[in-house]
Amino acid sequence: MRCPACKELNRDRVIDSRATESGVAIRRRRVCEACNRRFTTKERIEEEVRLSVIKRDGTRIPYRRDKVVSGLRHACYKLAINDHQLEQIADLVEEDLFREHDRQITSEQLGLYVSIHLRAVHQVAYVRFMAVYRQFADVAEFINAIDDARELEAEDIPTQQALFGQ
Repeated sequence: MRCPACKELNRDRVIDSRATESGVAIRRRRVCEACNRRFTTKERIEEEVRLSVIKRDGTRIPYRRDKVVSGLRHACYKLAINDHQLEQIADLVEEDLFREHDRQITSEQLGLYVSIHLRAVHQVAYVRFMAVYRQFADVAEFINAIDDARELEAEDIPTQQALFGQ
């Protein structure tokens, strides 16, 4: 491990370890013996991911979690959503991906999974993500996406029972 402050290699000591993310990762607190700076690392088992993403132009690339998190960060820029929530959304997306897809997935399907979980967290981030995901051509499409988000939000809010049982 290389110290982020002094860049010394392998001069650190682990002072605390604990499981995080439901046991999927290990958080280690370290101290550099050269400069005494403390820093945290996260370790996660690297699974051989054989899932490939088929992009809009037909090219195939390996699935990368960091690209999903990066897209979420862009959609959530300057919103009250922290990194822990972004990681949780990425975890939920991966659960859906690996449960329902074996070898490949289209970028459109991947974007749909992300949008479903993002909508549950923040409506504005959802609309921002949809603007990029759907590649809106004009303002009317953008307005339609906002109206769809409003309708979905209204469905999520429990209301009084209808007067005539419709």
